[in-house]
Amino acid sequence: MTQEYTRAYWENLLAGLKPKGRHFIDGAHRPSASGATFMRARPMDGRPGAELARGDSGDVDAAVAAARAAFESGIWRKKEPLEKKKIMLKWADLIRQHGEELAMLETLDVGKPIMASLNVDVRLAAEGIQYYGELIDKLYDEIAPTGPNARALVRKVPLGVVGAITPWNYPLIIDAWKLGPAIAAGNSVVLKPAEQSSLSAIKLAELAIEAGLPAGVFNVVTGYGEEAGKPLALHMDVDMIAFTGSTEVGKLIMGYAAQSNVKRVALELGGKSPLVVFEDADLDAAASAAAWGCFYNSGETCHASTRLIVQRSVQEALIEKIQAVTRREITLGHPLDPSAQIGALIEENHMKKVLSMITAGEKEGGRRVFGAERVMDETGGLYVSPGVFVDVTNDMKLARQEIFGPVLAAIPFETEGEALRIANDTVYGLAGAVFTRDMDRAHRFSEAIHAGTVWINTYDMSTFATPFGGFKQSGFGRDRSVHAIDKYCDYKTIWQQFGSASFLKSKSI
Repeated sequence: MTQEYTRAYWENLLAGLKPKGRHFIDGAHRPSASGATFMRARPMDGRPGAELARGDSGDVDAAVAAARAAFESGIWRKKEPLEKKKIMLKWADLIRQHGEELAMLETLDVGKPIMASLNVDVRLAAEGIQYYGELIDKLYDEIAPTGPNARALVRKVPLGVVGAITPWNYPLIIDAWKLGPAIAAGNSVVLKPAEQSSLSAIKLAELAIEAGLPAGVFNVVTGYGEEAGKPLALHMDVDMIAFTGSTEVGKLIMGYAAQSNVKRVALELGGKSPLVVFEDADLDAAASAAAWGCFYNSGETCHASTRLIVQRSVQEALIEKIQAVTRREITLGHPLDPSAQIGALIEENHMKKVLSMITAGEKEGGRRVFGAERVMDETGGLYVSPGVFVDVTNDMKLARQEIFGPVLAAIPFETEGEALRIANDTVYGLAGAVFTRDMDRAHRFSEAIHAGTVWINTYDMSTFATPFGGFKQSGFGRDRSVHAIDKYCDYKTIWQQFGSASFLKSKSI
């Protein structure tokens, strides 16, 4: 029987929830070595959230030591591929079995609608772990071409200890993007989730142990970026940092890698993605894509379609359709209301930033057509309604800076060349889209946009088979797909010579 979800159902579940807020190191919950804790307000209503361990360099040292010991012992990386696969598939199944609890932890932390947490975030986290579990026994080494008297084996080997630092907007999903390929490749992981969203990461670690993942292979240290994330990025016994977050912090991560042991770095950073609509486009499809692409998750999405670059002749009609889609489909409400499509922003300082960007947009000459204002403040929560600005030019803050809120900026154009210039006039290059019925133009334009993902006549469609990541200051390295395995591995050549050979003749340099 399918569960019928109501707000009362979720409130009852929340009332009985007892989140575990300690680190998870070497297979067990641990308080901070210093005994320090922290607490933050719940985005949905401003009430106190869970108490969490406040990690520092000492806790990072303990987690890295556990991860290194597990890696060197070979307890995971040397296990038979089929056995590793079974463990990861069981882990994915456990995520599904504990889906309601994980969804509630996610919503409690970040304020997103509970049904989105359940049907999107939990589902995709389980699918991510499953995808990489399925890959384990399908990864092959290579034999390089040589002469008849030699054999060269090219092996893909794990790096060792991976530090993963993940953001608060999609904790479960992005954790799975890092954990799945890193662990499938044979590494051990120390995860430092965002201080705003640690609860689901701790639960993921519990479920991994229950599935049979050896202690020490997956560890979680909670706390603030400066106190726990920075020591992880600087740690001399961490071989790689996989980071998703802002471009500003990504630059710091690169510096920490250089200051320490020249560790590998993979960065998935900010975006200011263009959605380009030509006058021959299906305006209904474009309106739906623009609204959902920008407003979903309250705009707290790195590849949100925040720049609507629209041919001037159809701008007014398209904006009217976007407003209709927003009013009809994108319901803002309390996160525990099953009908809510978008919920609260993450924290008060972030809401103030979003509101200040809206004010700056008006001062710079942008005209607010609808929404983009604080609402539901009587709840104690942090809610901003989805809204659209027109009369925006590409030099305004609304068009240049990542808002991370439900605000769409419409920029008109006349010609294809002008549209392309505006689309690429940004330091970011994460995603983009083009809407047109002219398929020659669609492919020409999508090839010309400098971004890691470009959609044609749709937005935000993907599977785990497609890589995700950015160009320019949106970072480098790819999450998702089989290609994500590569960044957690290195290539090792093993050369075997048969019989005698001339050393000088065979030298490659």
